[in-house]
Amino acid sequence: MPIMPILIITFIMGACIGSFLNVCICRIPESRSIVTPASACTKCNTPIKFYDNIPIVSFLLLFGKCRTCSEPISVRYPLVEFLTGLLALASVIKFDISIDFFIYFVFICALVVITFIDLDHQIIPDIISLPGIPIGLLSSIFLASICFKDALIGALIGGGSLFLIAWGYQLITGKDGMGGGDIKLLAMIGAFIGWKGVFFTIFVASASGSLIGAVLMLFTQKNLKFAVPFGPFLSLGTITYIFFGPELIFWYYHIAFR
Repeated sequence: MPIMPILIITFIMGACIGSFLNVCICRIPESRSIVTPASACTKCNTPIKFYDNIPIVSFLLLFGKCRTCSEPISVRYPLVEFLTGLLALASVIKFDISIDFFIYFVFICALVVITFIDLDHQIIPDIISLPGIPIGLLSSIFLASICFKDALIGALIGGGSLFLIAWGYQLITGKDGMGGGDIKLLAMIGAFIGWKGVFFTIFVASASGSLIGAVLMLFTQKNLKFAVPFGPFLSLGTITYIFFGPELIFWYYHIAFR
């Protein structure tokens, strides 16, 4: 089969999965079922017809408004759908149609859900991160890029490193500086990408988080206690490692130690 149809189909399927991720993002923090009831307008509660629920396309055709009551639809919905489509596309280009593709794409979808929930509610749901740790360890048996030993060490270093940082901060300041959700999230990340990926993720997350935090404080006139959720930056660092990590590490050592 020619490559172009495969890429198009992959993007469409990814966008459709993104539509489901939107349901997860909205309902998981409220402890609601992600299966029932069917999606409905948040204002008039009218069930959304299938032809008004086509990823990205329906939002454009409806001009971003509910067909029944004209309530504006959050741009978040097509954004998540488009982002998930792109991530599916990037995954199939990186891993082809393989077991690595399916495992890493499911993992990336979990990170997308965690990212937007953390942005909205400043929480990382245990229902995703805790089962994700043993699932990541089990997945390492089937992945070509990581072995079980690396996954186990990654989970221990991931969770342990943030735990020590949080414990040290609390010991020095007497205040909580990092939530337990971040600790469990990094343990899950380590289980999927190993201990090398953990160090890369922490570096990227810390650098990008510091930069974005500084920009937000500058433009919002907040003080240094301005809280920025760390989960999205951990997710960013992880996804960067999955797609570009070994190449970036090789490039860094080539430049720094030549």
